[in-house]
Amino acid sequence: MSSLIDLHPMSRRSFLGGFAATTALITLHPFAVRANGNATQAHLRLMETTDIHVNVMPYDYYADKPNDTMGLARTASIIDQIRAEAGNSMLIDNGDLLQGNPMGDYMAYKKGMKAGDLHPVIKAMNVLGYDCGTVGNHEFNYGLDFMFNTLSGANFPIVCANLTKGQLASDPTKDELHFKPYVIIEKMIRDGSGGENPIKVGFIGFVPPQIMLWDAKNLEGKGQTRDIVEAARAWVPVMKEEGADLVIALSHSGIDGKGLSERMENASLYLAGVEGIDAIFTGHQHLVFPGPKDFVGIEGVDAEKGTLLGKPAVMAGFWGSHMGLIDLLLEKDGNGWKIVDFTCEARPIYHRDDNRKIVADVGDKTEVVAAVADEHAATLDYVRTPVGKTAAPLYSYFALVADDPSVQIVSNAQTWYITDMLKDGPHKDLPVLSAAAPFKAGGRGGADYYTDVAAGDIAIKNVADLYLYPNTVQAVVITGAQVKNWLEMSAGMFNQLKPGEKDQPLLNPDFPSYNFDVIDGVTYQIDLSQPAKFDKEGKAVNPDANRIINLSFGGKPIDPAQKFVVATNNYRAGGGGKFPEIAADKVVFVAPDTNRDVIVRYIVEQGEINPTADDNWSFAPMPGTTALFESGPKGRQYAAAVKGVKIEEAGDGAEGFARFRLVL
Repeated sequence: MSSLIDLHPMSRRSFLGGFAATTALITLHPFAVRANGNATQAHLRLMETTDIHVNVMPYDYYADKPNDTMGLARTASIIDQIRAEAGNSMLIDNGDLLQGNPMGDYMAYKKGMKAGDLHPVIKAMNVLGYDCGTVGNHEFNYGLDFMFNTLSGANFPIVCANLTKGQLASDPTKDELHFKPYVIIEKMIRDGSGGENPIKVGFIGFVPPQIMLWDAKNLEGKGQTRDIVEAARAWVPVMKEEGADLVIALSHSGIDGKGLSERMENASLYLAGVEGIDAIFTGHQHLVFPGPKDFVGIEGVDAEKGTLLGKPAVMAGFWGSHMGLIDLLLEKDGNGWKIVDFTCEARPIYHRDDNRKIVADVGDKTEVVAAVADEHAATLDYVRTPVGKTAAPLYSYFALVADDPSVQIVSNAQTWYITDMLKDGPHKDLPVLSAAAPFKAGGRGGADYYTDVAAGDIAIKNVADLYLYPNTVQAVVITGAQVKNWLEMSAGMFNQLKPGEKDQPLLNPDFPSYNFDVIDGVTYQIDLSQPAKFDKEGKAVNPDANRIINLSFGGKPIDPAQKFVVATNNYRAGGGGKFPEIAADKVVFVAPDTNRDVIVRYIVEQGEINPTADDNWSFAPMPGTTALFESGPKGRQYAAAVKGVKIEEAGDGAEGFARFRLVL
């Protein structure tokens, strides 16, 4: 296995930004103005991209059409202006580059990455002159060889301080790491009087420790992860001893304010509390910080100013939707520099007009488009390849309120596959269930973020649309009681409703759709008058609650002691989502195949599918009660056809969504 430790020596980098353009259209940042004429002050702008997920082009390969809300080519087009607004600048990336759309799959599964090959994402980033980057959890989805072959083409260092090659050492600084834990980049910056001065900017990177669960098949026996805060406390003093004027954390980890805990997935708030760290770039959650809604009210977080425990921080959305900016006013402090003021901003690439229509704020950067033109064309050919036909449309507009055809086809394929795989093994006599969740169900992805496949030919792009992630199939053996608790956890998707009240909010905004597992092969109802049994950590906060009622198998109440095989994916089987008692110790089959490959094979085998939902779950009736939820406006054409539930239109929602009423 190769390592990136030695690929990027710490070197002095040339000044990439500055006053590259001085036209009337460029407004200097106030710090550049404040420092003007002052030989002891300088303005430094730090720029972030994060969670690009292979979205270099402003193009939705699933819908096979351009999209103005995404694309590094768009984000890149404002880099020159953003650099010109500043006295000095540096550009970093915060991870999740290599997986997330069909171009990523094309590179991994069709073209492949040999040593020396250049990945289109890396081509684009090399054009833009990044200074540093870190890895996200999705870098590991295609295996370590693919990751290292890809990242070795970067013209900038990749850092990560909490991923080891083997067992953890007694001291984090003694760990044998896959990457450099940090780099200290010495560069010349221009002070307010025009003089050139050296500054040493240190960058340290972190990845969620949970990659050991999520990508166990790629990492088992090849590495371990440390707690983020633990690693930072060990390495930051080393960086300061080596002369770093500034220490910048590249944290592919979100913001969670529920208290510091060991091996936290979203540890950025508490990472900010590590002495010596000056600023935090965050990501992973696909949210925007600073911003008006996502992190308001969390102790230690100033969502308006953009601070975590008083330190500047940014999260720049996802898929290139924003560029994160941390602007620092620096003052000479002896032979070094200190921060005397700062501002934080997440600058978008688009907005919605008064009619809620998306309006692009920027165009494409032609150099980036040209760099990936060949791979873009090849990806289009790849995703348009037919694999079969569907007799009925596949859509996910109502996947959170009724049994859904887009989830049904996934369950059908998983059941077909696992039944065949286990037919001659020790579990051949156990009944096979299937757990599947809707991945594209609006939410943070926006009003167009739904599966919508017309009847007719099904191409690879449609299968990738049904199943976004390159998960692999796994199977667990659990009891009937554990099946019920699995469903109780899934039912956390919904708010508790008061019987007889009208138009209550239905969906819990903090519950991701990919954790709303529907288990096929059993029948059940969800009683929304009951509180959620489990919180998002899988803890029984209402142990006596029973949202799941009338749970049956084979037409009879499920036997709590009966054993079942449940087909799922490596994320869930490995403990992802923290479902109670669902973990690696329950796994009885680890497939070499991805869930997407299984779906493709199933469709090819069937020739033509009829993905009608079998209505195995529904809400328990609540007379006189209604609830409101949002979905994509294109869902209006399907609302009347949804079985097992009464849905009414209820006007327009926010940010392009349509509002619907659920009559219980």
